[in-house]
Amino acid sequence: MSTAIVTGQPVPGSSLESDLRALGFEVLTASDATDTGNLLAAVPADRRVAVVDARFVGHPHALRLGLTDPRFPLAAIPGAVTAQPAGRQALSRALTREAAAGGSTDLAVDGLVTALDADVHRPELGSLVAAVPADPQARNEARQAVAAVDDEAVRLKSAVKSRDGFFTTFFISPYSRYVARWCARRGLTPNQVTTASLLTALIAAGCAATGTRIGFVAAGALLICSFVLDCTDGQLARYSLQYSTLGAWLDATFDRAKEYAYYAGLALGAARGGDDVWALALGAMILQTCRHVVDFSFNEANHDATANTSPTAALSDRLDSVGWTVWVRRMIVLPIGERWALIAVLTAATTPRITFYVLLVGCALAATYTTAGRVLRSLTRKAKRTDRAAQALADLADNGLLAGLVSRTGRAPLGSPLLPALCGVAVLTASLFSGVTWAPVAGAFVYAVASGRALAAPLKGALDWLVPPLFRAAEYGTVLVLASKAGVNGALPAAFGLVAAVAYHHYDTVYRIRGNAGAPPAWLVRAIGGQEGRTLLVTVVAAALTATQFKVALTVLAVLVAGLVLVESIRFWVSAGAPAVHDEGEPA
Repeated sequence: MSTAIVTGQPVPGSSLESDLRALGFEVLTASDATDTGNLLAAVPADRRVAVVDARFVGHPHALRLGLTDPRFPLAAIPGAVTAQPAGRQALSRALTREAAAGGSTDLAVDGLVTALDADVHRPELGSLVAAVPADPQARNEARQAVAAVDDEAVRLKSAVKSRDGFFTTFFISPYSRYVARWCARRGLTPNQVTTASLLTALIAAGCAATGTRIGFVAAGALLICSFVLDCTDGQLARYSLQYSTLGAWLDATFDRAKEYAYYAGLALGAARGGDDVWALALGAMILQTCRHVVDFSFNEANHDATANTSPTAALSDRLDSVGWTVWVRRMIVLPIGERWALIAVLTAATTPRITFYVLLVGCALAATYTTAGRVLRSLTRKAKRTDRAAQALADLADNGLLAGLVSRTGRAPLGSPLLPALCGVAVLTASLFSGVTWAPVAGAFVYAVASGRALAAPLKGALDWLVPPLFRAAEYGTVLVLASKAGVNGALPAAFGLVAAVAYHHYDTVYRIRGNAGAPPAWLVRAIGGQEGRTLLVTVVAAALTATQFKVALTVLAVLVAGLVLVESIRFWVSAGAPAVHDEGEPA
């Protein structure tokens, strides 16, 4: 429940109170600043409160943007301010100062906003009108301005992300926004639409797992339907401003669950036809996850960097000024819309093996393009990285107990921390392909020590953001190579399950950092071994056990890791303290 206090003398013919009630506010009226303060004090502390100037003229959607967004403790538009429970004290203090200064005079809401001693969110209104006219002529002009702009058209347009891929922009959003409005008018929530998208993708994966042509065609069609719903849930959240902590978690994780479940369905379908493509499915999941980690690490490294200038970035900005290059560059990186459309068409028209081949080649080219661009930007920019950025990269590295001991007991590495990371990955890679049974164990031990040495100093170098992606590629690649070498039926599916469970943990870490909630607790990272501990453990069991036993060990490890990370993650994201963030879509 929310309460709106309309302060000042009512204006004849105003629809303000009815607009506020339509937005779910209980409306109270106050004559002056003192009266407003008394009413504010009487409102229960767990309620959102808005103070609105009675002379306000504007669009209902302007009020919605300014007063109902749950992500901000304090928000304001001209003539109106709102405070969630976390911002109530700041609003009360400002109102007390305004009442003391103004006595029994009318309260100037915009002056109240200026007096707030806290950060206030001010939404971008664009063509929407929000004004406090001072005289009848100005009021008449403001009402004419309101009538000249279609409130609903602006609301529908703003429901679509301003920056999206070519396929999404031209083939999905033109109609999905209307699906979002249909959902809003029937009381559906973004979380329900997100769940529907997941269920549709899982059904698509099930159709692909049949291994029949009609199953593949149905799978491709359902995957597109799932993507339409995936776009709709975000548009519904923006259309109705329904952001939530649970929604943040669902939105952050379900895209990956849908895509990787579909990979598994394709692999199962291929197996029914006598073609084993589990290695390709696992390789596609690893490549896509590593692409995301490159993006996440680069963005976190430069999240609050100072003097962030680069000739490469300037060139990119110039290219963006040429219309057609924007769409070409967005398509080259194979974002989720283009990727899912490609997978859907190939599934329906070809075979799982061809689908994975094309997907791997496309994602590899996209990864090369984006990573090369980020490396060039990092080498040519003069930026001082902050302690927050270094900590975020260290959290993304996911080092466990063994690497932690090494980093605390050894001196900082000479040169960039990236160097020991590269050396460790090189030794591990060579050992995996040496042909000697116990060589990967020695290689993994060297890699674990190198992982600790890499984090013995803050990750503030120009290219230190590459450390977390290197660690992801090393851990996931080790599992893929050893499962492939096992040569026993079921080893690669077990490896797929293990990498999926660990990848979920790594995505969960990313979205906690994005929400300024910090990394998962240290006990969880230690309990699941850290990236270097899991890598070492997998090499040991591969060397010590038979191929069949190794398959069982991978399965058990996958179940244990998935159980621990899912229970702790769900507890965090549904708790009251989780951040109400909203992801605006994957960068790759």
